[in-house]
Amino acid sequence: MQAVQRSNRELWLACATIIIVTVLYLVVVAALSQIPPASQLFGHALGILGFILMLLTETLYSLRKRSRRARWGRMSDWLTFHIYTGIVGPYLVLLHSSWKFHGLAGVVTLMTVLVVASGFVGRYIYTSVPRTADDVEIETGQVMRQLSAIEAELNRRMQAEPGRIQASALRLAAEQPYSGSVTHLFLTRSWLDWQQRRRWKTFIQQSAPAERSRFAELERLARRRDTLRRQMASLALARRLFALWHAVHIPLGMLLFVAAFIHIAAAIYFAELL
Repeated sequence: MQAVQRSNRELWLACATIIIVTVLYLVVVAALSQIPPASQLFGHALGILGFILMLLTETLYSLRKRSRRARWGRMSDWLTFHIYTGIVGPYLVLLHSSWKFHGLAGVVTLMTVLVVASGFVGRYIYTSVPRTADDVEIETGQVMRQLSAIEAELNRRMQAEPGRIQASALRLAAEQPYSGSVTHLFLTRSWLDWQQRRRWKTFIQQSAPAERSRFAELERLARRRDTLRRQMASLALARRLFALWHAVHIPLGMLLFVAAFIHIAAAIYFAELL
């Protein structure tokens, strides 16, 4: 099984959607000369759409994950959809609140923020465990075999480069220290990855145009190797943390939806039935 590296596609899509929604929201604010009330058409529309997206976030990915025989889409694509709706939906609900956080609505908003924050933590831990596109964890032996193959390919390509290029590429592809600790998993991991990307980018930009594609391939192999090494170093810890995260995130999500349904029922009762 080949491990799949997760991209940040869903985060960029969510950011783009949030920017578009924010611009539309500001246009409505300018047209009304006030914050759109939650009880009026635009505020209602934001709340309904946001709640539907949150409901999809809570149900569809879980249903697909439990349906191992199902073939309706890859798990990695469902996870992308899960994260996207889990960001955009709560943002719409936040706009629906008209920035008033008292009573049950305030409790729902607070719980929404906690669930979203928990989701970001879970995504971060998730990327520390090697998986296939179908969300199957890859065993340690398989990771080691993939790492050996990547290292062999990287060394072969390094040896094929001229001396000057080879020396620079070897320095850029130097091993990074991975302790497998909580500190590294949460604090230094992103910083080290960013430093490595910046060094490679600078080097590639300063290289001759004819050499850039070769260096880009060397960078891809070096980053893939470092990802596998990091996953090997922190595999056991990441699995324990992910299990602990599940024990917190899922009940928190269920409480959120209980509170949200009560809020919706109360809103319908006081706005319509009375």
